[in-house]
Amino acid sequence: MTATTTAATAATAATASVLMGAVRAGRTADVVSLLDGMTDAERRLCFPELKALRTELRADGWSAEACRAHPALHAAGAACQTGAAAVATWLAAVDMRWSQASPAVLLHVLGDRDPGWLGDVVHRLALRQPASNVSYELMAGLVRLSGCPVPTTEAYVQGWLRHISVTSQRGGTLRDRLRGDPHLAELVAALFRTDGVGALLGRLSGGGPDGWTTSLAQLTAEGALDRTTMADACVARLLRGGTATELRVFLRLLEDLALTREEEHRRASDWTALASDAVSAVAAHAQSVMGALALDGRLPPRRLAELTGAVLFRPEKKLVRAQLVLLGKVLARDASAAGEVLPAAARAFGHEDSDVQERALKLVERHIGKVTSAEVRGELADAAGQLSPTLRARAVRTLGAAPVTPGPLAYEEVLPPPPEPLRLAPAPESAAELAEEVSALLASDGDVAAFERALDGLVRHAHRDRDALLEALEPVIARRWWADDERTHGRHWGDSSGGHHQLRTGAGVFDFLLATLQGSVRPTSPHRAVPDDGADHRCVHSALLGSYEARLLEAAYRLSTDPQPFLLATPTWGTGLLEPDELVDRLDAYRRLGSRVPAVDFGQALLRVRRADRAAASAAARRASALGTAQGERLARWLTTEETGLPTSRWTPDVRILLELGEVPELHDGLPDGLRQLGRPVSTRREAWYCRDWHGGIPHHWLAMLPERPELVAARLLPDLSTVAVDNVRGPAAVLPRLAEADGTAGEAVHLCLTYGLGARHEEDRLSAVDALLVLAARGRLDTGRLGADLGRLVRSGAVKPARLADAVRTAAATGAHATVWGVLREALPVLLADLATGARTASALGLGELLTVAAECAERTGARGDLPHLAEAADRRGASRLVTQARRLRSTLTGEVAAL
Repeated sequence: MTATTTAATAATAATASVLMGAVRAGRTADVVSLLDGMTDAERRLCFPELKALRTELRADGWSAEACRAHPALHAAGAACQTGAAAVATWLAAVDMRWSQASPAVLLHVLGDRDPGWLGDVVHRLALRQPASNVSYELMAGLVRLSGCPVPTTEAYVQGWLRHISVTSQRGGTLRDRLRGDPHLAELVAALFRTDGVGALLGRLSGGGPDGWTTSLAQLTAEGALDRTTMADACVARLLRGGTATELRVFLRLLEDLALTREEEHRRASDWTALASDAVSAVAAHAQSVMGALALDGRLPPRRLAELTGAVLFRPEKKLVRAQLVLLGKVLARDASAAGEVLPAAARAFGHEDSDVQERALKLVERHIGKVTSAEVRGELADAAGQLSPTLRARAVRTLGAAPVTPGPLAYEEVLPPPPEPLRLAPAPESAAELAEEVSALLASDGDVAAFERALDGLVRHAHRDRDALLEALEPVIARRWWADDERTHGRHWGDSSGGHHQLRTGAGVFDFLLATLQGSVRPTSPHRAVPDDGADHRCVHSALLGSYEARLLEAAYRLSTDPQPFLLATPTWGTGLLEPDELVDRLDAYRRLGSRVPAVDFGQALLRVRRADRAAASAAARRASALGTAQGERLARWLTTEETGLPTSRWTPDVRILLELGEVPELHDGLPDGLRQLGRPVSTRREAWYCRDWHGGIPHHWLAMLPERPELVAARLLPDLSTVAVDNVRGPAAVLPRLAEADGTAGEAVHLCLTYGLGARHEEDRLSAVDALLVLAARGRLDTGRLGADLGRLVRSGAVKPARLADAVRTAAATGAHATVWGVLREALPVLLADLATGARTASALGLGELLTVAAECAERTGARGDLPHLAEAADRRGASRLVTQARRLRSTLTGEVAAL
C-alpha cells in the first residue's frame, strides 16, 4: 500500500468519524455539508456504521438521543446507498417514520443522482401503503428532478389531495392551486380509480365555492379538464359501487357538472343500472334524471318500463313510491305509453308493503282505460293475484281479476326443526390430545360442551399421571402470558373483594388451571371463595357467577392438593343436562376408588341431573340409595323431590318491567357452600343492575349450571336484557337463543327477556330474539298470549319502540311463522289500540301502523277470523294514514269481508 493510499484511507476514516459524530449529535446541516464533500465510494464506506447506529438507536426506542439523531441518520443513510430499492426501503423505514429528515434535505442529498435512478426511487416509494407516511413533498420533488411520469398510486394520490388542500401554507384558492398543477389531468383521473379516495376527498372537500367538487366542476367548465372524460369517470365510479360515504363526493361532483339533457340522454343505460343496484342516494339521483328525461318525452315507454321494473325491486319504499308517482305523470301526458308502462307498474302488486300494492293498484285502475290490448288487460288481471286479499277483492271489480277463493285458507306453519341436543364425547384419552383441545380453548372460549370436556380431561389426566400431563402441556404453557412472569409464582389469583376475574372467560379458566398445575399460583381454598349471602350491594347475577367460580376454584384446589379421578358434574348434553344413571355410576366409581367426593362439584351435579323424566329419576334414585353412601342417599332424595316453583313479583322502576325472586328453599338449604346463594332472594331494588361481574361470554355457562331451571337465570339476566331496548346497549341479547334451547320450562322471566330482545335497538340483537322466538315456538314452549301481553305493556310504556318490534316480527313472519306472529300481535295490539280509541297521546301510536301491517299480513296468510278489541275504532277514523288503512285491512280480513266479495 502506498503512502498516498494510506493517507487517503486515513482521511476517509477521519471524515467518516466526523460524519458519525454529527449524525449522533443530530447536526443535520453539518451532515449535509460533509456528504456534499464526499465521493460515492466514500459514502458507501460510511454505510455499515450508519446501519449499526440505526440498530443501536432502535433499541433505545424513544429516548432523547434517538429522537435527536434520527433526522440526520435518515438523510445520511439515504445518501450513502446506491441501490434504488435499498434507498426507498431506508426512506420508508418504520423505525424512522415519525422522525425523518425534511424533504428539502433529502432532495438535496439525492439530487445529484441519475434522473432514471431518481424515477425508480420515487415509483418504489409511491407503491408503499399510505400509512408508511412517505412525504408527498419528497415524492413530488423526485418526480420534478427526474422528469418521470407522475405515479398515480394510492399513497401518491392521497398525499397530493392533502398537500393541495392546505390553504394556510399554499395560499390562493383551491381552484388556483389545481390550475397550476402540471399533472392535474393525470391525478384527477386517478381519483376515480383509487379505492378509498372518495371518503378522504369528502372530508377534505367541505362545502362552498372553494370545495373540491365545485373547483373541479369550474375547471371543467374552463376547459382545463375534459368535460366528457369527467362525466364518464363520475358515472363509471358510481357504477363500480362502494359505500355511501365513498360515493357521496363523486355524486356531488356529477351534480356540480350539471349535465345537459343531451348528455344525460346519452347515458340512459347507465342511469337504469344505477337506479337498479346503486346505494340509495345514487339510485335516487339516477331515478330523478330518468324521470326528467321521461317527462321531456326523451325516454321511450320501453326504457321507462325497464327502469320501473328495476326500481320496484328495491327495498327503499321512498324510491318505489317516487317511481309510481312518475308513472302517473307520464301516463297523464302520454296515454299511448299505458300498454308498456302499466304491466311494469303491476309488478308492485307483489311488494311486501300493502301500501305500495295499493298505490300501484290505484295507478292501474286510473289508467287501464287507456289500454287497448286485450292481452295486456289480461296480464294486468293475472298480476292482481299477487295482491293482498283485500286489494285483490277490489281488483275483481276494477280489473276483472279472478275472484278471491271462498272458504278457509289451507295454511301450514313453517318453523325451524327443534335443535337437537349435542351429547358430550368422552374426555380425551391421551394427554397430547387434551393439550390440543386446551390450546384451542385458550384461543377461543368455545361452547359448553368443549369447555366441560376439556375440564374433565384435565382433572382425569392430572390424577392419572401429572408429569405426563405437564410434559404434553409444556408447549401450550410456554406461550401463555404468565409462563415467565415471576410475579405470578406462588401467589393467589384474585382481588381484595373476593372476585376472580381470570375465571370470567374460558381462556381465563384454563390459564388459571394450567398455572395451578405448573405450581405458578396457589389456588384459593374453597371456603374463601364463598360470597356473603347477605350482601345487598352485590349485583343481580353475582349468585350465578359466584357459584360458577366456586366449582372451578374447588377443582383447582383439588388439582394442587388431592386430584380427583374425574368430575362428577360433567354434563351428558351440551345444554348442561346430566342423566341420572350416569351420576349414579360416577358415585359408585368414587365409592370403589375410595376417593373423597368434592362438595361443590357434587352439588353442581345435583343441579344438572335430569328430574323431569320422573320414571327415569325414580329408577336412578333406587340405585343411588343402594350405594350405601351419604352422597347416594342425598341424590336419591333429590331425584324423588318435586321441583318447587319460582316465587316472583314484578317491579316497574321506570318504563321497564323487572322481576324480583323470592327464596327457593330447595336451593338455599339443600346445597353446599358456594352454590347455596342460588336460592337466596333477589331484589332489583337493592342490588346493582350493572357491575364488573357481567361478562358477555359467561351466560351460556350459567344456563348450563341450571339446565332445567332457565327461569332462575333469566330473572337475573333481565336487567341486562332490558338495556338493549331501553338504553340502546348492543350485545346482551346474544344469549337469547341459548335461553330458548334450555331444557326447563320457559316462564315469565324467559318471555320478558324475549320481549326486550324483540325491541332491541341493534339489528343483531333483534335477530337473536327472533331466533329464540322461533326455537321456543318449534319446541312448543312459546306462550304467545304471555309474550303479546308483555309486549303491549312495554310498547305502551315506551320501553319498546313499535317500529323496532315491527321489524323483528316481520322478520319472524318472513320465515313462515305467520301463525306464531299473529298469536303474539293478537294479544299486543288491543293494549295499544285502546289508547288510540281514548285519544290518549302515547309513544305507542308512532309506528303502530307498521305493527298493524304485519298483523294484517299474518291474518291474511293464516285465514284468521274473529274480533280484535278496539280495532273498529281505529278503522273508522278519518283519513288515509298508514295506521287507518292497515286497521281497515285487518278488520276486513278478520270479519271475512274479503271472502264475501
